[in-house]
Amino acid sequence: MDRAALFDVDGTLTDTNHLHVVAWWEALRQAGHQVPMHSVHRAIGLPGEDLLDHLLGGDRDRTQDDRLSAAHDTLYATWFDRLPALASVADLLRTLAGNGWLVVLVTSAKDNELSALRRAIDADDAIAETSTSDDVEEGKPAPEPVRHALRLAGVPPERAVFVGDTVWDMQAATRAGVTAVGLLCGGIPRTDLEEAGAAAVYRDPTDLLAHLGDSPFAAVAAGGGRSS
Repeated sequence: MDRAALFDVDGTLTDTNHLHVVAWWEALRQAGHQVPMHSVHRAIGLPGEDLLDHLLGGDRDRTQDDRLSAAHDTLYATWFDRLPALASVADLLRTLAGNGWLVVLVTSAKDNELSALRRAIDADDAIAETSTSDDVEEGKPAPEPVRHALRLAGVPPERAVFVGDTVWDMQAATRAGVTAVGLLCGGIPRTDLEEAGAAAVYRDPTDLLAHLGDSPFAAVAAGGGRSS
């Protein structure tokens, strides 16, 4: 295969962003930090340390970081047996795989979280590779996760499309030279995704699947990918 479909997972393929919001909000509350949920929502998609930088500032007491992350992980893990996939996700991944796309998951989730997410998606037959936060030194919005996924897929940036739901996804993709597609199902406004680099924005996986024929996937398949 000479082209890759790269997908974020939380908020893009699974309806889990708000579970992360609640888990981080409660972890922060237990540690004495009062952070509004809407602020936490805007930070979802960042790796744990960067998320805490975003919410609490870089000059915070970092000795709490491990405890905060562990509390989030413990709270989030209580939903592992009932994480909800978004509608049409398995059909979307299988359609792309059947049309010659190498499907790679690119996520800030840790390996144990990804196992639960993959069970929810229930399309392992269509997923060729995965890239998690454990594989790279810098997470999104740095381009390293996307570049790692490109290496796994063995394709150049212009032969890939990245689908995500946050500004961090869009920024990581565009910094790696990859066409970015945004989905609104993670709760981030269309304008924010477009300003962060989205070449196209769809409501959710169902909407993207219905419009694959005139989406950036069609352009890249035809050889008209993002210019470097």
